[in-house]
Amino acid sequence: MKGTKQFIKRFFLTAFVLFSLAQCAEPQLDQSFRNPIIPGYFADPTIKKFGDIYYIYATTDNEMLASGAPTVWYSKDFKHWYNYTMEIPSLASVNLRNFWAPDIIEHTDGKYYLYFGNCQAGCNIYGYVSDTPVGPWTKLNEDDTPVIPHSYPREGFPSLDAQFFTDTDQKVYAYWGTWVHYNGGYAVGELDTQTMKSMKNAQNIPLEQTPNPFEAPYMLKKNDTYLLMYSGGSCHDETYNVRYSYSKSPMGPFTPGANNAILKSTEDHSVHGPGHHSVLEENDDYYIVYHKHDYPMTRGGLSRQICIDKLIFENDSTLKAVVPSKDGIIDFASTKVPKDLALKASITASSAYHLKSLEYDYTYQAYFANDDNNATMWKAASASFPQELKIDLGKIQKVARVFTQFEFASYYYQYKIEYSTDGKHWEIYADQSKNRTAGSPMIDDKAVEARYLRLQILNTEKTGLYAAVWNVAVYGSLFELPLELKNSPSLAGPASPSTKNLLVNLDIKNSSKTNLNSIPNTGSMGGTFTKNNEVGILTNASDGIKAFDFSKGSFSLEQPVPKSLEWNGSYTVATWVKNPEIGKQGECLLSWCDRTEFYLANSYNALFYNSSNYGAAAHLDGHFDMKYNQLPTSNTWHHIVLTFDGVVEKVYVDGVLDNAQNMTLASAIDKAKISIGASDVGEHYSGLMSSMRLYDYALTAEEITALLKETQPKKGN
Repeated sequence: MKGTKQFIKRFFLTAFVLFSLAQCAEPQLDQSFRNPIIPGYFADPTIKKFGDIYYIYATTDNEMLASGAPTVWYSKDFKHWYNYTMEIPSLASVNLRNFWAPDIIEHTDGKYYLYFGNCQAGCNIYGYVSDTPVGPWTKLNEDDTPVIPHSYPREGFPSLDAQFFTDTDQKVYAYWGTWVHYNGGYAVGELDTQTMKSMKNAQNIPLEQTPNPFEAPYMLKKNDTYLLMYSGGSCHDETYNVRYSYSKSPMGPFTPGANNAILKSTEDHSVHGPGHHSVLEENDDYYIVYHKHDYPMTRGGLSRQICIDKLIFENDSTLKAVVPSKDGIIDFASTKVPKDLALKASITASSAYHLKSLEYDYTYQAYFANDDNNATMWKAASASFPQELKIDLGKIQKVARVFTQFEFASYYYQYKIEYSTDGKHWEIYADQSKNRTAGSPMIDDKAVEARYLRLQILNTEKTGLYAAVWNVAVYGSLFELPLELKNSPSLAGPASPSTKNLLVNLDIKNSSKTNLNSIPNTGSMGGTFTKNNEVGILTNASDGIKAFDFSKGSFSLEQPVPKSLEWNGSYTVATWVKNPEIGKQGECLLSWCDRTEFYLANSYNALFYNSSNYGAAAHLDGHFDMKYNQLPTSNTWHHIVLTFDGVVEKVYVDGVLDNAQNMTLASAIDKAKISIGASDVGEHYSGLMSSMRLYDYALTAEEITALLKETQPKKGN
């Protein structure tokens, strides 16, 4: 009996110890980890680990040719990432916008050195220094001298996409170059590690040593072999890929790898255009961190996302083909973040955007906001506000923290979160209705009991941005954050809503031959159209239709362009035109942006009628412009309509959808004026026009058909 009691005592003691150890054990791996790893549009990633925190420095994508804010992402578990906008002083000559392909070095002096490319004063690499990996940053050269200047080491060579490699002897080498198939090959040089702000012994790497290159060199060393990895193909499409060559010296010469390309688009295009990478070495394993294009794909590869996959060596000089995945890696790091109560819970939305174009039929469903997938998001049906998401947690539970990851990490969203136990009576959980601080995730803490949570999105910082959410996560307890960082409030915005008006209306029916110097705009903007050079009125002999003749001039409207058309604001341009001869360039029908303010792709919008790649819509770069699939015939009256709803740009010819593309715009209007028959820099239209209309919203296909019938030019009108 005594032995039985001792056994029972030992049994319960052992059980208690095991239970206690289980409670203190390392948390389980989060098996829902998947690609992309970052919720947002970022490219050209540099992955680093400083201490126990991982950092990703990247180009902020999807605006003005990837000229978004200089941000950094950081994480302890490689699952929950936090975004921070870094403080980087501008140049004396220009206000820095380009923060392209950043890299960072933790030097032996204990400081951090940040380098990135910029093309506002020549394509240069600039350098900054800080005591921390996130700044604040100080210029390495107070006089703004680049660390790697344009035309170095050869005249005309663009110094972009620099990556730095510290060898085992502590020498630091840089590798740089873009569009190198046009520019004679990559460049390599040695960084002056005494100052960290200048290069020496630079030379070009002959093209034949890195076949089929494009940009983004990256040096990796395996034992005593140097592998120069790089991106080939074109960053704008599915041909983008990762390749490599190897050498016994960091300066070369290099021998092409055996099985290039080692990372490329999958056959089903679920991974599209992967490239511009860096490598993380962790516990003797290697991981490649790269970007790929979003889905549905934004025109020209404008919206890229960051992924990670395993990188495997066959031997020191041979890399195996990378298997790009949707799932990423699930055995990487443990997390101390508690279970997400909202994961795949019942969720509804006020509306959902249905993207329907020539290429896609895709809906941004409500359940994409709590599927823990950074490749998907919920997006409201239009850019109007308010919009809402409502989550049913299934039962009343303790709620302590809510994470919200909005579409754009570096712009603020104004919102409210409410909670309820019965779905009928609601109380405020977080009131961010006057918020002006960006962040991802937005973190709201409050200890309550709730079954239902309701996110109401009220406005955004930038005009035309939608209520859109990558992920919402709900936690029952608080937990430690990797760093206590918070962005500074913005002084801009909030966004100007669409007026839902016809802004500009020029119609031959409202004009006379004797009063062309002062034609009233009967649209809501008001004002009068002013002639630039000669604009005439003639009646076409072949059809008897009266029209404006723009062969020698144009009209401009001196009224300020409405704020509802700035940035990503929706619009419709509708016109009846007859072009006697269709050229390969020029022929602008309507312009309402200023290309001199930014002169960056997708900051400019105009409707054209020519046969080039920007024959329908111009955005300053052939990779983002839109042509006519079927060029409207010459010497014939056509109804041409260009629409943009904030997501998809479409051109209709005679009521039929001719072309479409996904876009995000950053329209510059502060110095702009509306010009009819010419662009802001000329590009004159040489034909006839009977009417021109501009709206600050997107007409539907049915409304376009009705407008065609209503405004069709007739003999004698």
